Amino acid sequence: MSSSVSPLAPKNVPDMPVIAGVRLATAEAGIRYKNRTDVLLAVMDKGTAVAGVFTKSKCPSAPVEWCRARLKGGKARALVVNSGNANAFTGKTGRASTALTAKIAAKAVGCSESEIFLASTGVIGEPLDATKFDGVLGRLAETAEPGDYLAAAKAIMTTDTFPKVATATVKLGKAKVTINGMAKGAGMIAPDMATMLSFIFTDAPIAPAALQALLKSGVEDTFNAVTIDGDTSTSDTLLAFATGAAAEHGAPKISRAGDPRLMAFVKAFNQVLANLAEQVARDGEGARKLVEITVEGAKTKASARKIAMSIANSPLVKTAIAGEDANWGRVVMAVGKAGEPADRDKLSISFNGIRVARNGARDPSYDEAQVSEAMKAPEIAILVSLGLGKGRDRVMTCDLTKEYVAINGDYRS
Repeated sequence: MSSSVSPLAPKNVPDMPVIAGVRLATAEAGIRYKNRTDVLLAVMDKGTAVAGVFTKSKCPSAPVEWCRARLKGGKARALVVNSGNANAFTGKTGRASTALTAKIAAKAVGCSESEIFLASTGVIGEPLDATKFDGVLGRLAETAEPGDYLAAAKAIMTTDTFPKVATATVKLGKAKVTINGMAKGAGMIAPDMATMLSFIFTDAPIAPAALQALLKSGVEDTFNAVTIDGDTSTSDTLLAFATGAAAEHGAPKISRAGDPRLMAFVKAFNQVLANLAEQVARDGEGARKLVEITVEGAKTKASARKIAMSIANSPLVKTAIAGEDANWGRVVMAVGKAGEPADRDKLSISFNGIRVARNGARDPSYDEAQVSEAMKAPEIAILVSLGLGKGRDRVMTCDLTKEYVAINGDYRS
């Protein structure tokens, strides 16, 4: 966790309302960090539905495997998250640690171990001493209270420079329902079904299967459209919990994702995901520029996504942006290497609304001074027009600075 906050951090932090059926508590368990909270316990009421999406990495962490195996049950009573140690690439020891953590948590909460969900973030390859949770989780279960999502978000930070929270309130039937979310992530971010860690809570009465469908759909244009460095974490976990408490106030029980009564909820749910995803991009390790890359005129949306990701993950593009250089040649390179349909002579490129290249060559009206001034802005929008079809997509990223190298050069030190 950095001592200096990213210059791209949101100026305002939302007030996070209470969600009926969710209680939170944090503590210092001494996993890796000193003098800071590093464990979060979220306790949910009986009957809470759970859904999740996880990394597609072939080397997933032990907590990811634990959650996948228990997700089919569809119910959750508690979530335990620790920072400082990812419990990944830890073999039998890692699996034993997850089992022990779940056992301690289940005893503390008074539920089945199958209703405990786990997530860990931090250093890969070092054993996690789960005995450090013994006693701690019991105290947290006793002291957990509704409300303090900001403290919860702080407890799960690693190289993050600020806690990431978002909220939305919407009508479901005649009742008001709330959606709260938190996330952590600043490096090793190229999500593939989730971000490093993110947790969504709502009091809406949504069945597990419907919640799963909403989550799977929602991540595609939010968390899956963000990249910091092109590296997908072993620990990517996004879990959603629906307590159903709003049913007492007239919210209808939802059993399928296609229920027309969910339209407003889905929009708000996706807005929370998008807000958190953008905050991850704003907190990219060492970032000084937030970058939005839009590709239009592609053959398909999928093709536009691949090209946009090729640009977003290019170290040459990202370092040029860090140097405030509108180097469209590097964008051309990234388009060409993406392996998707492209016609050099139809290609046009703009930086912050200023077209620098048109029909495969430098724009005749190009003005170096004008573009250089535009590149000084903290937010950079790159638009690539392919001129081949109607496919369009957008991804978020950040620049690549010397500080990124410094952070990752001594991460384990």
